[in-house]
Amino acid sequence: MQEQDREPISAICLLAALADGERTPEEQEQFARITERLGGTDGSELVARAQRGELTVAEAAGRLGSRESRRTAYEMAIAMIYADGEPNPRERDFLSELKRAMELSDDGLEAIQREAESLARAPLGGPTPAAAPPGKSTPRPSQAGIPAVSHDAALDTMIRQQALLAGALELLPQNIAAVVIIPIQMRLVYRIGADYGHKLDAAQIRDLLGVLGIGAAGQVLDGVARRILGGLGRGMFGRVLGGVMGGTAGLVAGAGVSFVTTYALGQAAKQYYAQGRRLSQADLRELFARFRAEAEALLPRVQQEIQAQSRHLDLGRVLASIRGAPVG
Repeated sequence: MQEQDREPISAICLLAALADGERTPEEQEQFARITERLGGTDGSELVARAQRGELTVAEAAGRLGSRESRRTAYEMAIAMIYADGEPNPRERDFLSELKRAMELSDDGLEAIQREAESLARAPLGGPTPAAAPPGKSTPRPSQAGIPAVSHDAALDTMIRQQALLAGALELLPQNIAAVVIIPIQMRLVYRIGADYGHKLDAAQIRDLLGVLGIGAAGQVLDGVARRILGGLGRGMFGRVLGGVMGGTAGLVAGAGVSFVTTYALGQAAKQYYAQGRRLSQADLRELFARFRAEAEALLPRVQQEIQAQSRHLDLGRVLASIRGAPVG
């Protein structure tokens, strides 16, 4: 990606994030901080311009000089639109307008959108995806010959595994982490809640993430920011099993952020549902901050494990598992 493409791609991602018109003031502040880091401009002013209609899709698209940069912007916009689940009519209209402004032929773009939509519709109650290499399986405590472990320890193991998986996804050479990590986190929370007898839906889980300050759209925009700042080569879904991306430092930082966030989310959810959802929002945030610090302290000891998982990670199997399809 060329330096001159950074600001218009950032603007398109921001417009996509705001397309549903339902962002809270806290989310808008978060977008402003991330946008400022991305474009080197006043993020609050950019958000305000977008909301006043002064920042347009046509203007931003017209500043992208190559087909590759336009495709990158479109793929990132898809990630933003589907971060919170299936899009509403305003978001679908935004993608249609953006595609027209980009003057892109299909060339796999419809398949990209179908993939994102299938992830947005992924059943919450499915199994948590495994990161084990093909042909190997991760032993489960209930298998014959394996000593039984406590319920608490089993949940801790699941949380750690999903946090490692989230970190490993960020290290892959494809720009898919922003789309895949959110359903992994939501399924983790669902499984923890179900373990304590709580029947959750997607809206309840998104509300919990929002209380903790890790809303889906904000996470996706932050991941996009890291990848843009690191430099970006090939796209996200169309080359899902191949491709080369620059910005190694950005990917490594992203792996750490995703591990820490997923670990802290899982541990906070475990405490929350174990106590019958009686914690206040302030107590929840304090709990999340404590577990985030714990995860940050743990990160140096698991970095090599995250890297090893990324080398053996079968992305196709992870995607199929999230969608609820057979993985063979």
